[in-house]
Amino acid sequence: MKTDLFVGGRWTPGSEGTFPVLDPSSGETITSVARAGLDDLDAAITAAHEAWPAWAATAPRQRGEVLRRAFDAMIERREEIAALITQEMGKSLDDARAEVTYAAEFFRWFSEEAVRIGGELRTAPGGANRILTFQRPVGVSLLLTPWNFPAAMATRKIGPALAAGCTVVLKPAEDTPLTALLLAGLLADAGVPDGVVNVLTTDKPGDLVTKALADDRVRKLSFTGSTQVGRLLLAQAAGHIVKCSMELGGNAPFLVLDDADLDAAVQGAMVAKMRNHGQACTAANRFLVHESVVGEFTEKLVSAMRAVPSAPVINERALVNLEAKVELSGGAIQLGGKRTKGSGFHYPPTVVTDVPRDSALGREEIFGPVAPIFTVHDDEDAVAFANATEMGLVSYLYTADLARGLRLAERLDAGMVGLNRGLVSDPAAPFGGLKESGLGREGGFEGIAEYLETTYVATSW
Repeated sequence: MKTDLFVGGRWTPGSEGTFPVLDPSSGETITSVARAGLDDLDAAITAAHEAWPAWAATAPRQRGEVLRRAFDAMIERREEIAALITQEMGKSLDDARAEVTYAAEFFRWFSEEAVRIGGELRTAPGGANRILTFQRPVGVSLLLTPWNFPAAMATRKIGPALAAGCTVVLKPAEDTPLTALLLAGLLADAGVPDGVVNVLTTDKPGDLVTKALADDRVRKLSFTGSTQVGRLLLAQAAGHIVKCSMELGGNAPFLVLDDADLDAAVQGAMVAKMRNHGQACTAANRFLVHESVVGEFTEKLVSAMRAVPSAPVINERALVNLEAKVELSGGAIQLGGKRTKGSGFHYPPTVVTDVPRDSALGREEIFGPVAPIFTVHDDEDAVAFANATEMGLVSYLYTADLARGLRLAERLDAGMVGLNRGLVSDPAAPFGGLKESGLGREGGFEGIAEYLETTYVATSW
């Protein structure tokens, strides 16, 4: 288990000492990792900046082959990586295995996209000249990842950055730094040159990130996290007009229409709500169920949720936040609702009905295993309540009528819609939101564009 910083291809201690990493299941310390300081940040940016010209000039096929070897290594070491994710993040081993497979796919997908970076040749409408375009890597990229998917959120950013020819400085979340450090070593073993990938760990990120965005060598910021922090980072990035992509908060509605297959809807709800114990920006946040089926749906959901064992949330702060939201909701608790006794930060699967729409459970992202159910009267009521939020990441919709579902999907303010599906994430699909849920897209054909700039040449012959 590596616990030092990874800078310029070398493992180095942090200049600000160390900080502990806790196991959410027990609350005990797993180990301590290096705390990066401003000198470490400068060294990492310098290493990335110096490595960038050679990496950008590396043949796209060669960059792709490196990423493909990283994919193979992740699959080969899946059990090891999954065990580490479970230890530092607290998700079940099955969830962790699924994350490793999902995370590795970003390396495979972008290994194939590296060779498809292209340009265009057009004739100007007036016929005076030709319009030639080509794409080039944006440069040194600062990647800030969250704790809930410590492998996948890193590979979803590193994959397209390296495929495009960029170099990176990755700062993982303080709760889950160990997976990022493991990935740094894995990428080095796969053939990533020194300085192309650098990892800084810290539990005091504010000054480091501010300093990084004030450094004119940093040309790209990719952040996954809260909308509140995203606003601050966008303001800081404006100083040097840093190119930004932001995957921010969610408040996902899960619509169950009167004609829905309720068994399928509950099955989808369990995926959309309980994946990663509800700690996902894509998690179903508000269940909007038609009044004619709300009773039966509630019974089926409570039964399904009751069969899920209690699991930890990430830390004590998250646990207290969940308790407060449920206690102040004013709803009727049908299942759970109280923290699980014992060590660690455990909170049980919880179902709440008769929830006021203006309560915290109706307005705010929950980020935990709590399912509030709201009754809606018709399609218009459902869409209006679904869109009554500043967020617009993902929506879920269950109906037996495909045409009806597609019509409503077009009206939902969301960058992604799960139509009769409880899972939308896919490395081949563009992941991202509308409104205050973010800017740009990750994954899909669109994902690599976030790390490229277009140059236009006017010429004639």
